[in-house]
Amino acid sequence: MTRTLVLLAHPDLDTSRVNTALAAGIRDLPDVTVHDLYAAYPDLNIDVAREQRLLMEHDRVVLQFPFYWYSAPPLLKKWLDEVFEHGWAYGSKGKALHGKSLRIATTVGGGEALYRPGGLNRFPVTDLLRPFDATANLTGMDYEEPFIVHGASSFGDGELADHVRSYRELLLDRVLQPAA
Repeated sequence: MTRTLVLLAHPDLDTSRVNTALAAGIRDLPDVTVHDLYAAYPDLNIDVAREQRLLMEHDRVVLQFPFYWYSAPPLLKKWLDEVFEHGWAYGSKGKALHGKSLRIATTVGGGEALYRPGGLNRFPVTDLLRPFDATANLTGMDYEEPFIVHGASSFGDGELADHVRSYRELLLDRVLQPAA
């Protein structure tokens, strides 16, 4: 079975209804490790060796975060800068992540219509996530299709439950059939 490391990066998880529910919905899955970066590093001092060991123990990496100003929260960016170091994650001797996969799981406050040509934000979220695709490429990882939850600031409990179920199924490597 594929071992999955979910790096949860939310600066204020206690206030996040959606990211809290998504993380809670997968914590019991076999071979899934949920690692809350802000809880692990409240002082923002990352234990690089520990993080690299965690990455080596897993086949798939999921970066779960709220979409912040067209990117990831600051600690996740810092984590990438420090943990994916030259000679370990990339470069002529940096092969540690080769063959692993990378997926983004992100929550977006605005609806999908705001993220398209002609919309307020001009680009689809998948386009705005391209730096993560480039990161996967540089490190020899396979970039998997992002899991994007649009409208996170406005949907009800039923829709939230549907997103949690979809996230669980995705991490279990099962594809959900659309509801009839």
